[in-house]
Amino acid sequence: MMLTTYLNAFQIGVIAGMRALTAPALVSHKLANTHPDPLVNSKLDFLHSSTTATILKVLAGGELIGDKLPQSPNRIGASQLPVRILSGAVSGAAVSEAEGESVPYGALAGALGAVASSFAFFHLRHWLTADKGLPDPAIALIEDALAIGFGLLVMRHVEPVLHEQEPVAAA
Repeated sequence: MMLTTYLNAFQIGVIAGMRALTAPALVSHKLANTHPDPLVNSKLDFLHSSTTATILKVLAGGELIGDKLPQSPNRIGASQLPVRILSGAVSGAAVSEAEGESVPYGALAGALGAVASSFAFFHLRHWLTADKGLPDPAIALIEDALAIGFGLLVMRHVEPVLHEQEPVAAA
């Protein structure tokens, strides 16, 4: 299962490289609907919150809209690439921890996936629009669909380890 976990972490990082907020939104949605909490006593436990999941989904929706604006910054630029790497790292770490594997290795896998896809999809989109003359909004919508569809598929394969939680003592 270890290799599968890190593959899942890498793949959710790929989603972060495509759309920075879609990856954590998908991870948080999955974890918020997993009971008992697989991240109990973790620094990443905030991702188990349904409130966090909702906020991330709203922000991800805003990102999908903002990506279509002409003034949107370049995904491999100094203001965007670090955000995508961080998103991939946090998402990959959460996937790994939820599956009972190494958080640092999951974070590394997620960050690597984010870097790889940030550059790959930047150059692919540029090639399709600038060199092949395809309309950028159409390519952006296709990328949105790929990010969401592939992200949902990745998260379907994440199998959190469910820990027995100690009952809360009555006061």
